[in-house]
Amino acid sequence: MSDALKGLKPPLVWKYFGEVVRIPRCSKSEGRIAAYVMETARRMGLATSQDKFGNVVVRKPATRGKEKAPTVVLQGHLDMVCEKNAGVKHDFTKDPLKIVRKDDVLMADGTTLGADNGIAVATNLAIMEDKSVQHGPLELLFTVDEETGLTGASNLGKGFVKGKTLLNLDSEEDWVIYVGCAGGRDTTGAWSVSYQRPPAGSRAARVSVKGLKGGHSGIEIGSGRGNAIKILGRVLMKLSALGVRLSSIEGGNKRNAIPREAFADVMVPQKAASRAKSVIREMDKTIRAEFSAVDPGLRISLKENAGAKGLKVVALEQQERILRAISALPHGVTKMSAEVPGLVETSTNVAVINTSDGRIALATSQRSSVASEIEEIGDTVADTFRLSGADVEQGSGYPGWKPNLKSPVLALATAAYRDLFRKDCEVKAVHAGLECGIIGQRYPGMDMISFGPTLEAVHSPDEKIHIASVEKFWKFLTEILRRIK
Repeated sequence: MSDALKGLKPPLVWKYFGEVVRIPRCSKSEGRIAAYVMETARRMGLATSQDKFGNVVVRKPATRGKEKAPTVVLQGHLDMVCEKNAGVKHDFTKDPLKIVRKDDVLMADGTTLGADNGIAVATNLAIMEDKSVQHGPLELLFTVDEETGLTGASNLGKGFVKGKTLLNLDSEEDWVIYVGCAGGRDTTGAWSVSYQRPPAGSRAARVSVKGLKGGHSGIEIGSGRGNAIKILGRVLMKLSALGVRLSSIEGGNKRNAIPREAFADVMVPQKAASRAKSVIREMDKTIRAEFSAVDPGLRISLKENAGAKGLKVVALEQQERILRAISALPHGVTKMSAEVPGLVETSTNVAVINTSDGRIALATSQRSSVASEIEEIGDTVADTFRLSGADVEQGSGYPGWKPNLKSPVLALATAAYRDLFRKDCEVKAVHAGLECGIIGQRYPGMDMISFGPTLEAVHSPDEKIHIASVEKFWKFLTEILRRIK
């Protein structure tokens, strides 16, 4: 066990979390963590099943006296968002995560921590082993590929789980029970580009936007944090007016993360070099001031790239259309809920841009708790792409989860929270895609809630889990299981 985890409570949860963070498990590459879960279950004498998509279910019989209780499904996802800071040497396909303890939080060293949703995996493994927890029949469900489309949950087959009460362990505030979530879809625009020789006397340079916090594109979308792609596009528009030409552009890594960094390789005419540097200084000062309260680490720079030889540039008309599209694309909150105070109802995220094989592609994601509004904001983004000459692809998306405030398990859980902690929890819907929406669609009549320990800045290398909240979460979960009769 990592030194950072020694002495933490509850010991079984942290023991298994220490194992989980050693196993590579980026989305769509969950084979090793799934095998670990099944081998651990078999070693304990528990029945396991795995479907052809990689989802795993482990069945644990009821403890004595609880045999007639209804079957409860405890669910979390196996995969994690794999992001790292620029310059950090870490291979997510083979390297274990390096865990760092800072006061009452745990982080990884320059990468995402994967507590989203590794803490649920560890908790389910601890439940499997702990003989002191009182519970009825359990189905411990481990889904795959939650972070890049929720495809594991979307392909759950009839009868894979039989329980009708589900506790989703994928929320991030230990004082909140979630009872609803947003649905979403992805929209991508791609431009086929032709290349030209740069103007004579041009020098290669790289424009960089770095130091932003990023974060989850649902939970953090209302925070006002900077979007590196949008900022880079804004800077490039200014440079383009000086004759600077675009060669390639890259930014962001995940559709469900606000991009923290973005880069453009450009060719700067010699006669405009001094003015280009001045524009960068002005934009750095101006935009940093705009985001000083929420993103104080932002830095914008232009550095000569002497090692880049023979760069070709995007045709000028295409460059202008692409930069205008980046400028025009909406990003952030587009509508707040009129029914739930403080809840973001609809949003869109300009997420990932890359250049490859004569194409520049820009991926975006839209979310809403209202199905018709997902379609409307998706159409807005798609039409913006089309007006700029891009080819458009849209995914079929995933459903939201409509709150049921009369849920039996919600009533039981809120009473358990009040009795344990001598205060009421909050009951909310979340502007993010939880698997509950899909699971409820796959298994009609499922009674569901979602809760978890306190996490911050998930989907970014600043991801943190609050140590004390894990013990609180464990007490809450095991009390719910004890009360289900």
